[in-house]
Amino acid sequence: MTEAEDHSTNPARHTNGDVVAEPSTVEDVFDDTYKEKEGPKPPKQVVWKNVFLMTLLHIGAMYGLLLIPSASILTLAWSVLCFLISALGVTAGAHRLWSHRSYKASLPLRIFLATANSMAFQNDIYEWARDHRVHHKYSETDADPHNAVRGFFFSHIGWLLVRKHPDVIEKGRKLELTDLKADKVVMFQRKYYKPSILLMCFFVPMYVPWYFWGESLWTGYFVPGLLRYTMVLNATWLVNSAAHMWGNRPYDHNINPRENKFVTFSAIGEGFHNYHHTFPYDYATSEFGCKLNLTTCFIDFMCYLGLAKDCKRVSRDLVMARAQRTGDGSHRSG
Repeated sequence: MTEAEDHSTNPARHTNGDVVAEPSTVEDVFDDTYKEKEGPKPPKQVVWKNVFLMTLLHIGAMYGLLLIPSASILTLAWSVLCFLISALGVTAGAHRLWSHRSYKASLPLRIFLATANSMAFQNDIYEWARDHRVHHKYSETDADPHNAVRGFFFSHIGWLLVRKHPDVIEKGRKLELTDLKADKVVMFQRKYYKPSILLMCFFVPMYVPWYFWGESLWTGYFVPGLLRYTMVLNATWLVNSAAHMWGNRPYDHNINPRENKFVTFSAIGEGFHNYHHTFPYDYATSEFGCKLNLTTCFIDFMCYLGLAKDCKRVSRDLVMARAQRTGDGSHRSG
């Protein structure tokens, strides 16, 4: 593992971990020079197709809940496995690997994570990483895709039901994304994204229980299919909403992201959000390693197998110095 060093002397509103980021990750460093435009905000433009599809999806998921008692134990276990695989495609893949470049992954691991990401169906890796870098660079402003200042509903799901704020589009276009464009796995998934989500998000979760242990296709579609998919979506969205609103801020009280244990559990390690926005380059997104952090455990295991390497980590001294300087006093060793 490589340990980041402290290069910052500016304790301003947000310096993302007291570090000058490497060229591949500089686009996720908060830009405190951005100023929101004065005057009235542009009117919201509802995307009714998305409203209809999201409503239909959640109705299907609720129906899937009713089918759980009739599903076999193997189908329920398969649903949990599909949840974990698709979640890792977001957390270990689109987030920690491709958005923040916090570690390096071999070709087989990148292929697995891209496949898992298609199972999660949350936009292709390129678009997900671009929007997430915009989120970090312009957090809690008009240029933030899921600006939590606009309320829980907007930051959770509402941002997907309306047209993006013009500043989100403008800033996203100006990002330097050559590292993503140079990754053949990312671009292959982007090119074949639609067939990949049909296969991985819907067909495979439904087909495996039917083929291997005789589960009905109906139950396979609604339980490991729609219900599992909807649960992964909402677990991810909670990072944007709940983890920006509720919890303590032991590392930087000047920013909104919080430490939220419920989100940590549901999003397999992504709820240490005050830490993550303070030190976005840390592959563990937490100072506590694998504790309540299944994604970090997974990456560590990949390192053990030789499939991942060069995990970026923040030194204990740097964490403590930052907590003492800008934290809210809730740090357990503070």
